[in-house]
Amino acid sequence: MKPMIKMVDINKEFKILKRREGIKGSIQDLFSRDYQTLKAVNDVTAEIMPGEMVGYLGPNGAGKSTTIKMMTGVLEPTSGEILVNGRIPYENRTRNAQDIGVVFGQRSQLWWALPVIESFRILKEIYRISDKDFKDNLEYYDALVGASELYQKPVRQMSLGQRTLCDILAAFLHNPGVVFMDEPTIGLDVSMKSKIRELVGTLNKERGTTIILTTHDMGDVDALCKRIIIIDKGKMIYDNDIEHLRSFFGAYRTIRIQFDRHAENLEKDVLKQQVLEVEAWVKGKFPQAKSISVSVEENWIQILINEEEVHMMEVVNCIQDNRPIADMNLQEISTESVIRKIYEGGVV
Repeated sequence: MKPMIKMVDINKEFKILKRREGIKGSIQDLFSRDYQTLKAVNDVTAEIMPGEMVGYLGPNGAGKSTTIKMMTGVLEPTSGEILVNGRIPYENRTRNAQDIGVVFGQRSQLWWALPVIESFRILKEIYRISDKDFKDNLEYYDALVGASELYQKPVRQMSLGQRTLCDILAAFLHNPGVVFMDEPTIGLDVSMKSKIRELVGTLNKERGTTIILTTHDMGDVDALCKRIIIIDKGKMIYDNDIEHLRSFFGAYRTIRIQFDRHAENLEKDVLKQQVLEVEAWVKGKFPQAKSISVSVEENWIQILINEEEVHMMEVVNCIQDNRPIADMNLQEISTESVIRKIYEGGVV
């Protein structure tokens, strides 16, 4: 089976003018040819097979958007080979656009003042969708998420969740081979996030559509992706499944504690002070434990430890010796914590 997306030693460089300070410098810049080269993507190689759903992750400025723009044909790589469904995307922009879909969490491809069904009809003409396929897709969407209730509603009157839902349906309307999704659940509540994830998972499974997902929400990754690619400073630093990723940190645990029965009523400053106290206690007691980090989340104080450095119960006893613990639970390291540690250089 041929890969849906193939990238071999992809590089993308941008020339940036070295700017001077002040008004005099700005005038000089008008005539300057003093450029520096920024390497946004550095020797990225990957193959993505038909039907795969891949999380494409990285911190801000890592090169994710630049790579996606090269896959969609918006940008041409400085060097390297890139094929999407057997085509070079930047040489066949129109044909490539006919076979891809895009979903941007902050931007809609629907017409603001028109009912959703009219946006779908416009897209039908743009993508030259047959009457039968269009009718079948509308019926399929209705069976899947009850979409017909939204068809006559103007986009401007929709909630963010409803608009995102319809944007996703629009991206799949012409049965593309690949759909690129950028932060599809950003700004949504927990219930709508769950609905969106279920919809995307179903479309991927039943349509066999290849999906590239860029997101900072690790809940999306956990729910949808078996494989993730991580890029940082333009270089690909990880390409494997999530379980393999977690195995790097098999000895890590997160202890969650509260000192007060009604911690939800505490001021943020109080919780921050508690974090500082806990950090001082455990790092003072266990100087050999270089991986310990203390933070606060949803009124819980979280202590991330590596049990190869210090045992969990030793840390708990240390805290208990300084202040009684009202409530406590233990968690395996989350995908979000693993990704954060990789960004910080936790995996070589």
